[in-house]
Amino acid sequence: MSVKPKFYITTPIYYVNDIPHIGHAYTSLACDILARFKRLDGFDVMFLTGTDEHGQKIEKSAVKAGKDPQAFTDKVYVSFKNLSQTMNFSNDDFIRTSEERHKKYVAEIWQRLVDSGNIYLGKYSGWYAVRDEAFYSESELVDGKAPTGADVEWLEEPSYFFKLSAWQDKLLKLYEESPNFIAPPSRRNEVISFVKSGLTDLSVSRTSFKWGIPVPGDEQHVIYVWLDALFNYISALGGENSHYWPCDLHVVGKDILRFHAVYWPAFLMAAGIELPKKVFAHGWWTNEGVKISKSLGNTINPVNLVEEFGLDYVRYFMMKEVPFGNDGNYSRSSFISRVNADLANNIGNLSQRVLSFIYKNCEMKVPYSSTLNDKDVEFLNFAYQTIDKIRKEIDQQGINHAIQFIIDLSAKANEYIDREAPWNLRKTDVERMGSVLYTLAEVIRVIAILLQPIMPDASGKILDILNVKERSFNTLNKDFALKEGHEINEPFGVFPRLEG
Repeated sequence: MSVKPKFYITTPIYYVNDIPHIGHAYTSLACDILARFKRLDGFDVMFLTGTDEHGQKIEKSAVKAGKDPQAFTDKVYVSFKNLSQTMNFSNDDFIRTSEERHKKYVAEIWQRLVDSGNIYLGKYSGWYAVRDEAFYSESELVDGKAPTGADVEWLEEPSYFFKLSAWQDKLLKLYEESPNFIAPPSRRNEVISFVKSGLTDLSVSRTSFKWGIPVPGDEQHVIYVWLDALFNYISALGGENSHYWPCDLHVVGKDILRFHAVYWPAFLMAAGIELPKKVFAHGWWTNEGVKISKSLGNTINPVNLVEEFGLDYVRYFMMKEVPFGNDGNYSRSSFISRVNADLANNIGNLSQRVLSFIYKNCEMKVPYSSTLNDKDVEFLNFAYQTIDKIRKEIDQQGINHAIQFIIDLSAKANEYIDREAPWNLRKTDVERMGSVLYTLAEVIRVIAILLQPIMPDASGKILDILNVKERSFNTLNKDFALKEGHEINEPFGVFPRLEG
């Protein structure tokens, strides 16, 4: 028996100082779609998400809420766990940095970094943004604030430092020898520019607050939240000896790329651990063209979107509307327009017309297919080959392009049915009608199987109507094609139109 190829994909772990918003849902949804695709394509998949529960920002939020930090994180973490269920994410594990399995591994890593001479005790003096849990140099400040817009404060305290400067040349060599390590290319260029400007050693402990993992042997210090958090990708596996490591793909927002593309590989090289294969940084969302912020009160709660529009439509819009990697804009009108055009008018219209016609006019059975002409066969082969085009896009995280291939296939099928007009053939050429309906039913099978990673519920409904049990991507060929006389179930509308 052949061993399945492995695929390990991660979201960043989300900071639990507040409830989840559309950005969290977006990152996890992209990972979910990629993970589902790989599973259907025969891979042994590990999809990890979780929550980042330490740090000064959380300690302050807990004090403000009148709770102890653990009680505070226990409460907020639930909203992230619930988001996974609401959005139907298929993550295989959910790691919390407050779990013993994580804290134990981070303490081991700290000792390894000390033993390898990569950590030393000194004094930190500089700017720190609590909101970002990040240090900034004077030259990075913009109008007295962090480049992210966060307020900064001047810190002076004893601190352990990681010898980040010692890894500058090795990082640049990594970027040069592995050009796909950071994607998309524009982000790669940003990181290279930052590293070339000169790396200073990184403060990796704090003494001014207590909510974190204590430094082994010096419990006046807690480990810097990013050194702590990044190692979740390995602690969740039980260590770097897991067959899933190295990670195939870390998906992150562009605001935390530096931590994943600079600090993370440096930590790993210093600890003697194999590097992940790729870090992909996506863009941000705006709301009706306006930057999303709590102060403006225009944050988008993904749970509310699901309640109003339904899960399938939310999953579809978020992944189709914007090339993955770019910034995106949410507007109610574009949401309704996109869903109606692609789903209600295109795929929904196709499946409802064809399957209802078969159910009513062919005794609920897929008709005879022995008289397919060359154009029918050519169309079916085009449908079967769609998976190859999608596979190439998925391997480059081109999720919206992958979806477009499915939309194009459905549009081609709608053109085919209009051209062949089986409703007319029913009166003039029943044999040809059967061939046309067979071809269309088989193309709908292919479309529904391909749609599963994006809209598992809706695609499952279409496959249930078709009475198709085998649904993996290895069935996307004529060997698994619908057979003459295959009985289907009563069709119903899977993609109702949205009213504006």
